[in-house]
Amino acid sequence: MRTLLASIALLALLIGTAQAKVAPGNPAPDFTLPSADGSEVSLSDFAGKTVILEWTNHGCPFVQKHYNSGNMQSLQTQYTGDDTVWLSIISSAPGKQGHVTAEKALTLTEARDAAPTHVLLDEDGAVGRLYGAKTTPHMYIIDPDGTMMAYMGAIDSIPSADTADIERATNYVQTSMAALAQDRLPDPASTKPYGCSVKY
Repeated sequence: MRTLLASIALLALLIGTAQAKVAPGNPAPDFTLPSADGSEVSLSDFAGKTVILEWTNHGCPFVQKHYNSGNMQSLQTQYTGDDTVWLSIISSAPGKQGHVTAEKALTLTEARDAAPTHVLLDEDGAVGRLYGAKTTPHMYIIDPDGTMMAYMGAIDSIPSADTADIERATNYVQTSMAALAQDRLPDPASTKPYGCSVKY
């Protein structure tokens, strides 16, 4: 029994340590996930590029706010190219709200005119838990060296599901990307995310 308890305590410590390391200024943990297009994608594939991670759930009103308005697609189009990669991650578990097949993910992407580099399927929630993703949307930006978390948190400064708030809000993806373009650290580098809980 003592051995079992010790093992459980060690596992909890390791998980807690891994999550504690996901913070601005610290290395971004590598991961590998299947893409909806059938390929396998690793964070390390994009070393030397800025990487934006977007946790998403198409059924969440907060996500719908940014997609129905075209705000998320605009950001994806603006921040994808030779030097920047956008990875949309779905961590909803099978049987939970927001879970989709690869085919459904591709259909949603096309129907919404979304433009991420990849839509990644995190069915067991391992990557979401590793990064401490709490809400949809929950945004992370990894610096061009591919090794440091530059920003993590909310997509913008007004935690609502009302599309009318988008224009009034400070968009933290834009401010963070502007800071990185000027070789500065984002300020703020961390904010409280808002949205629907990730359906692990």
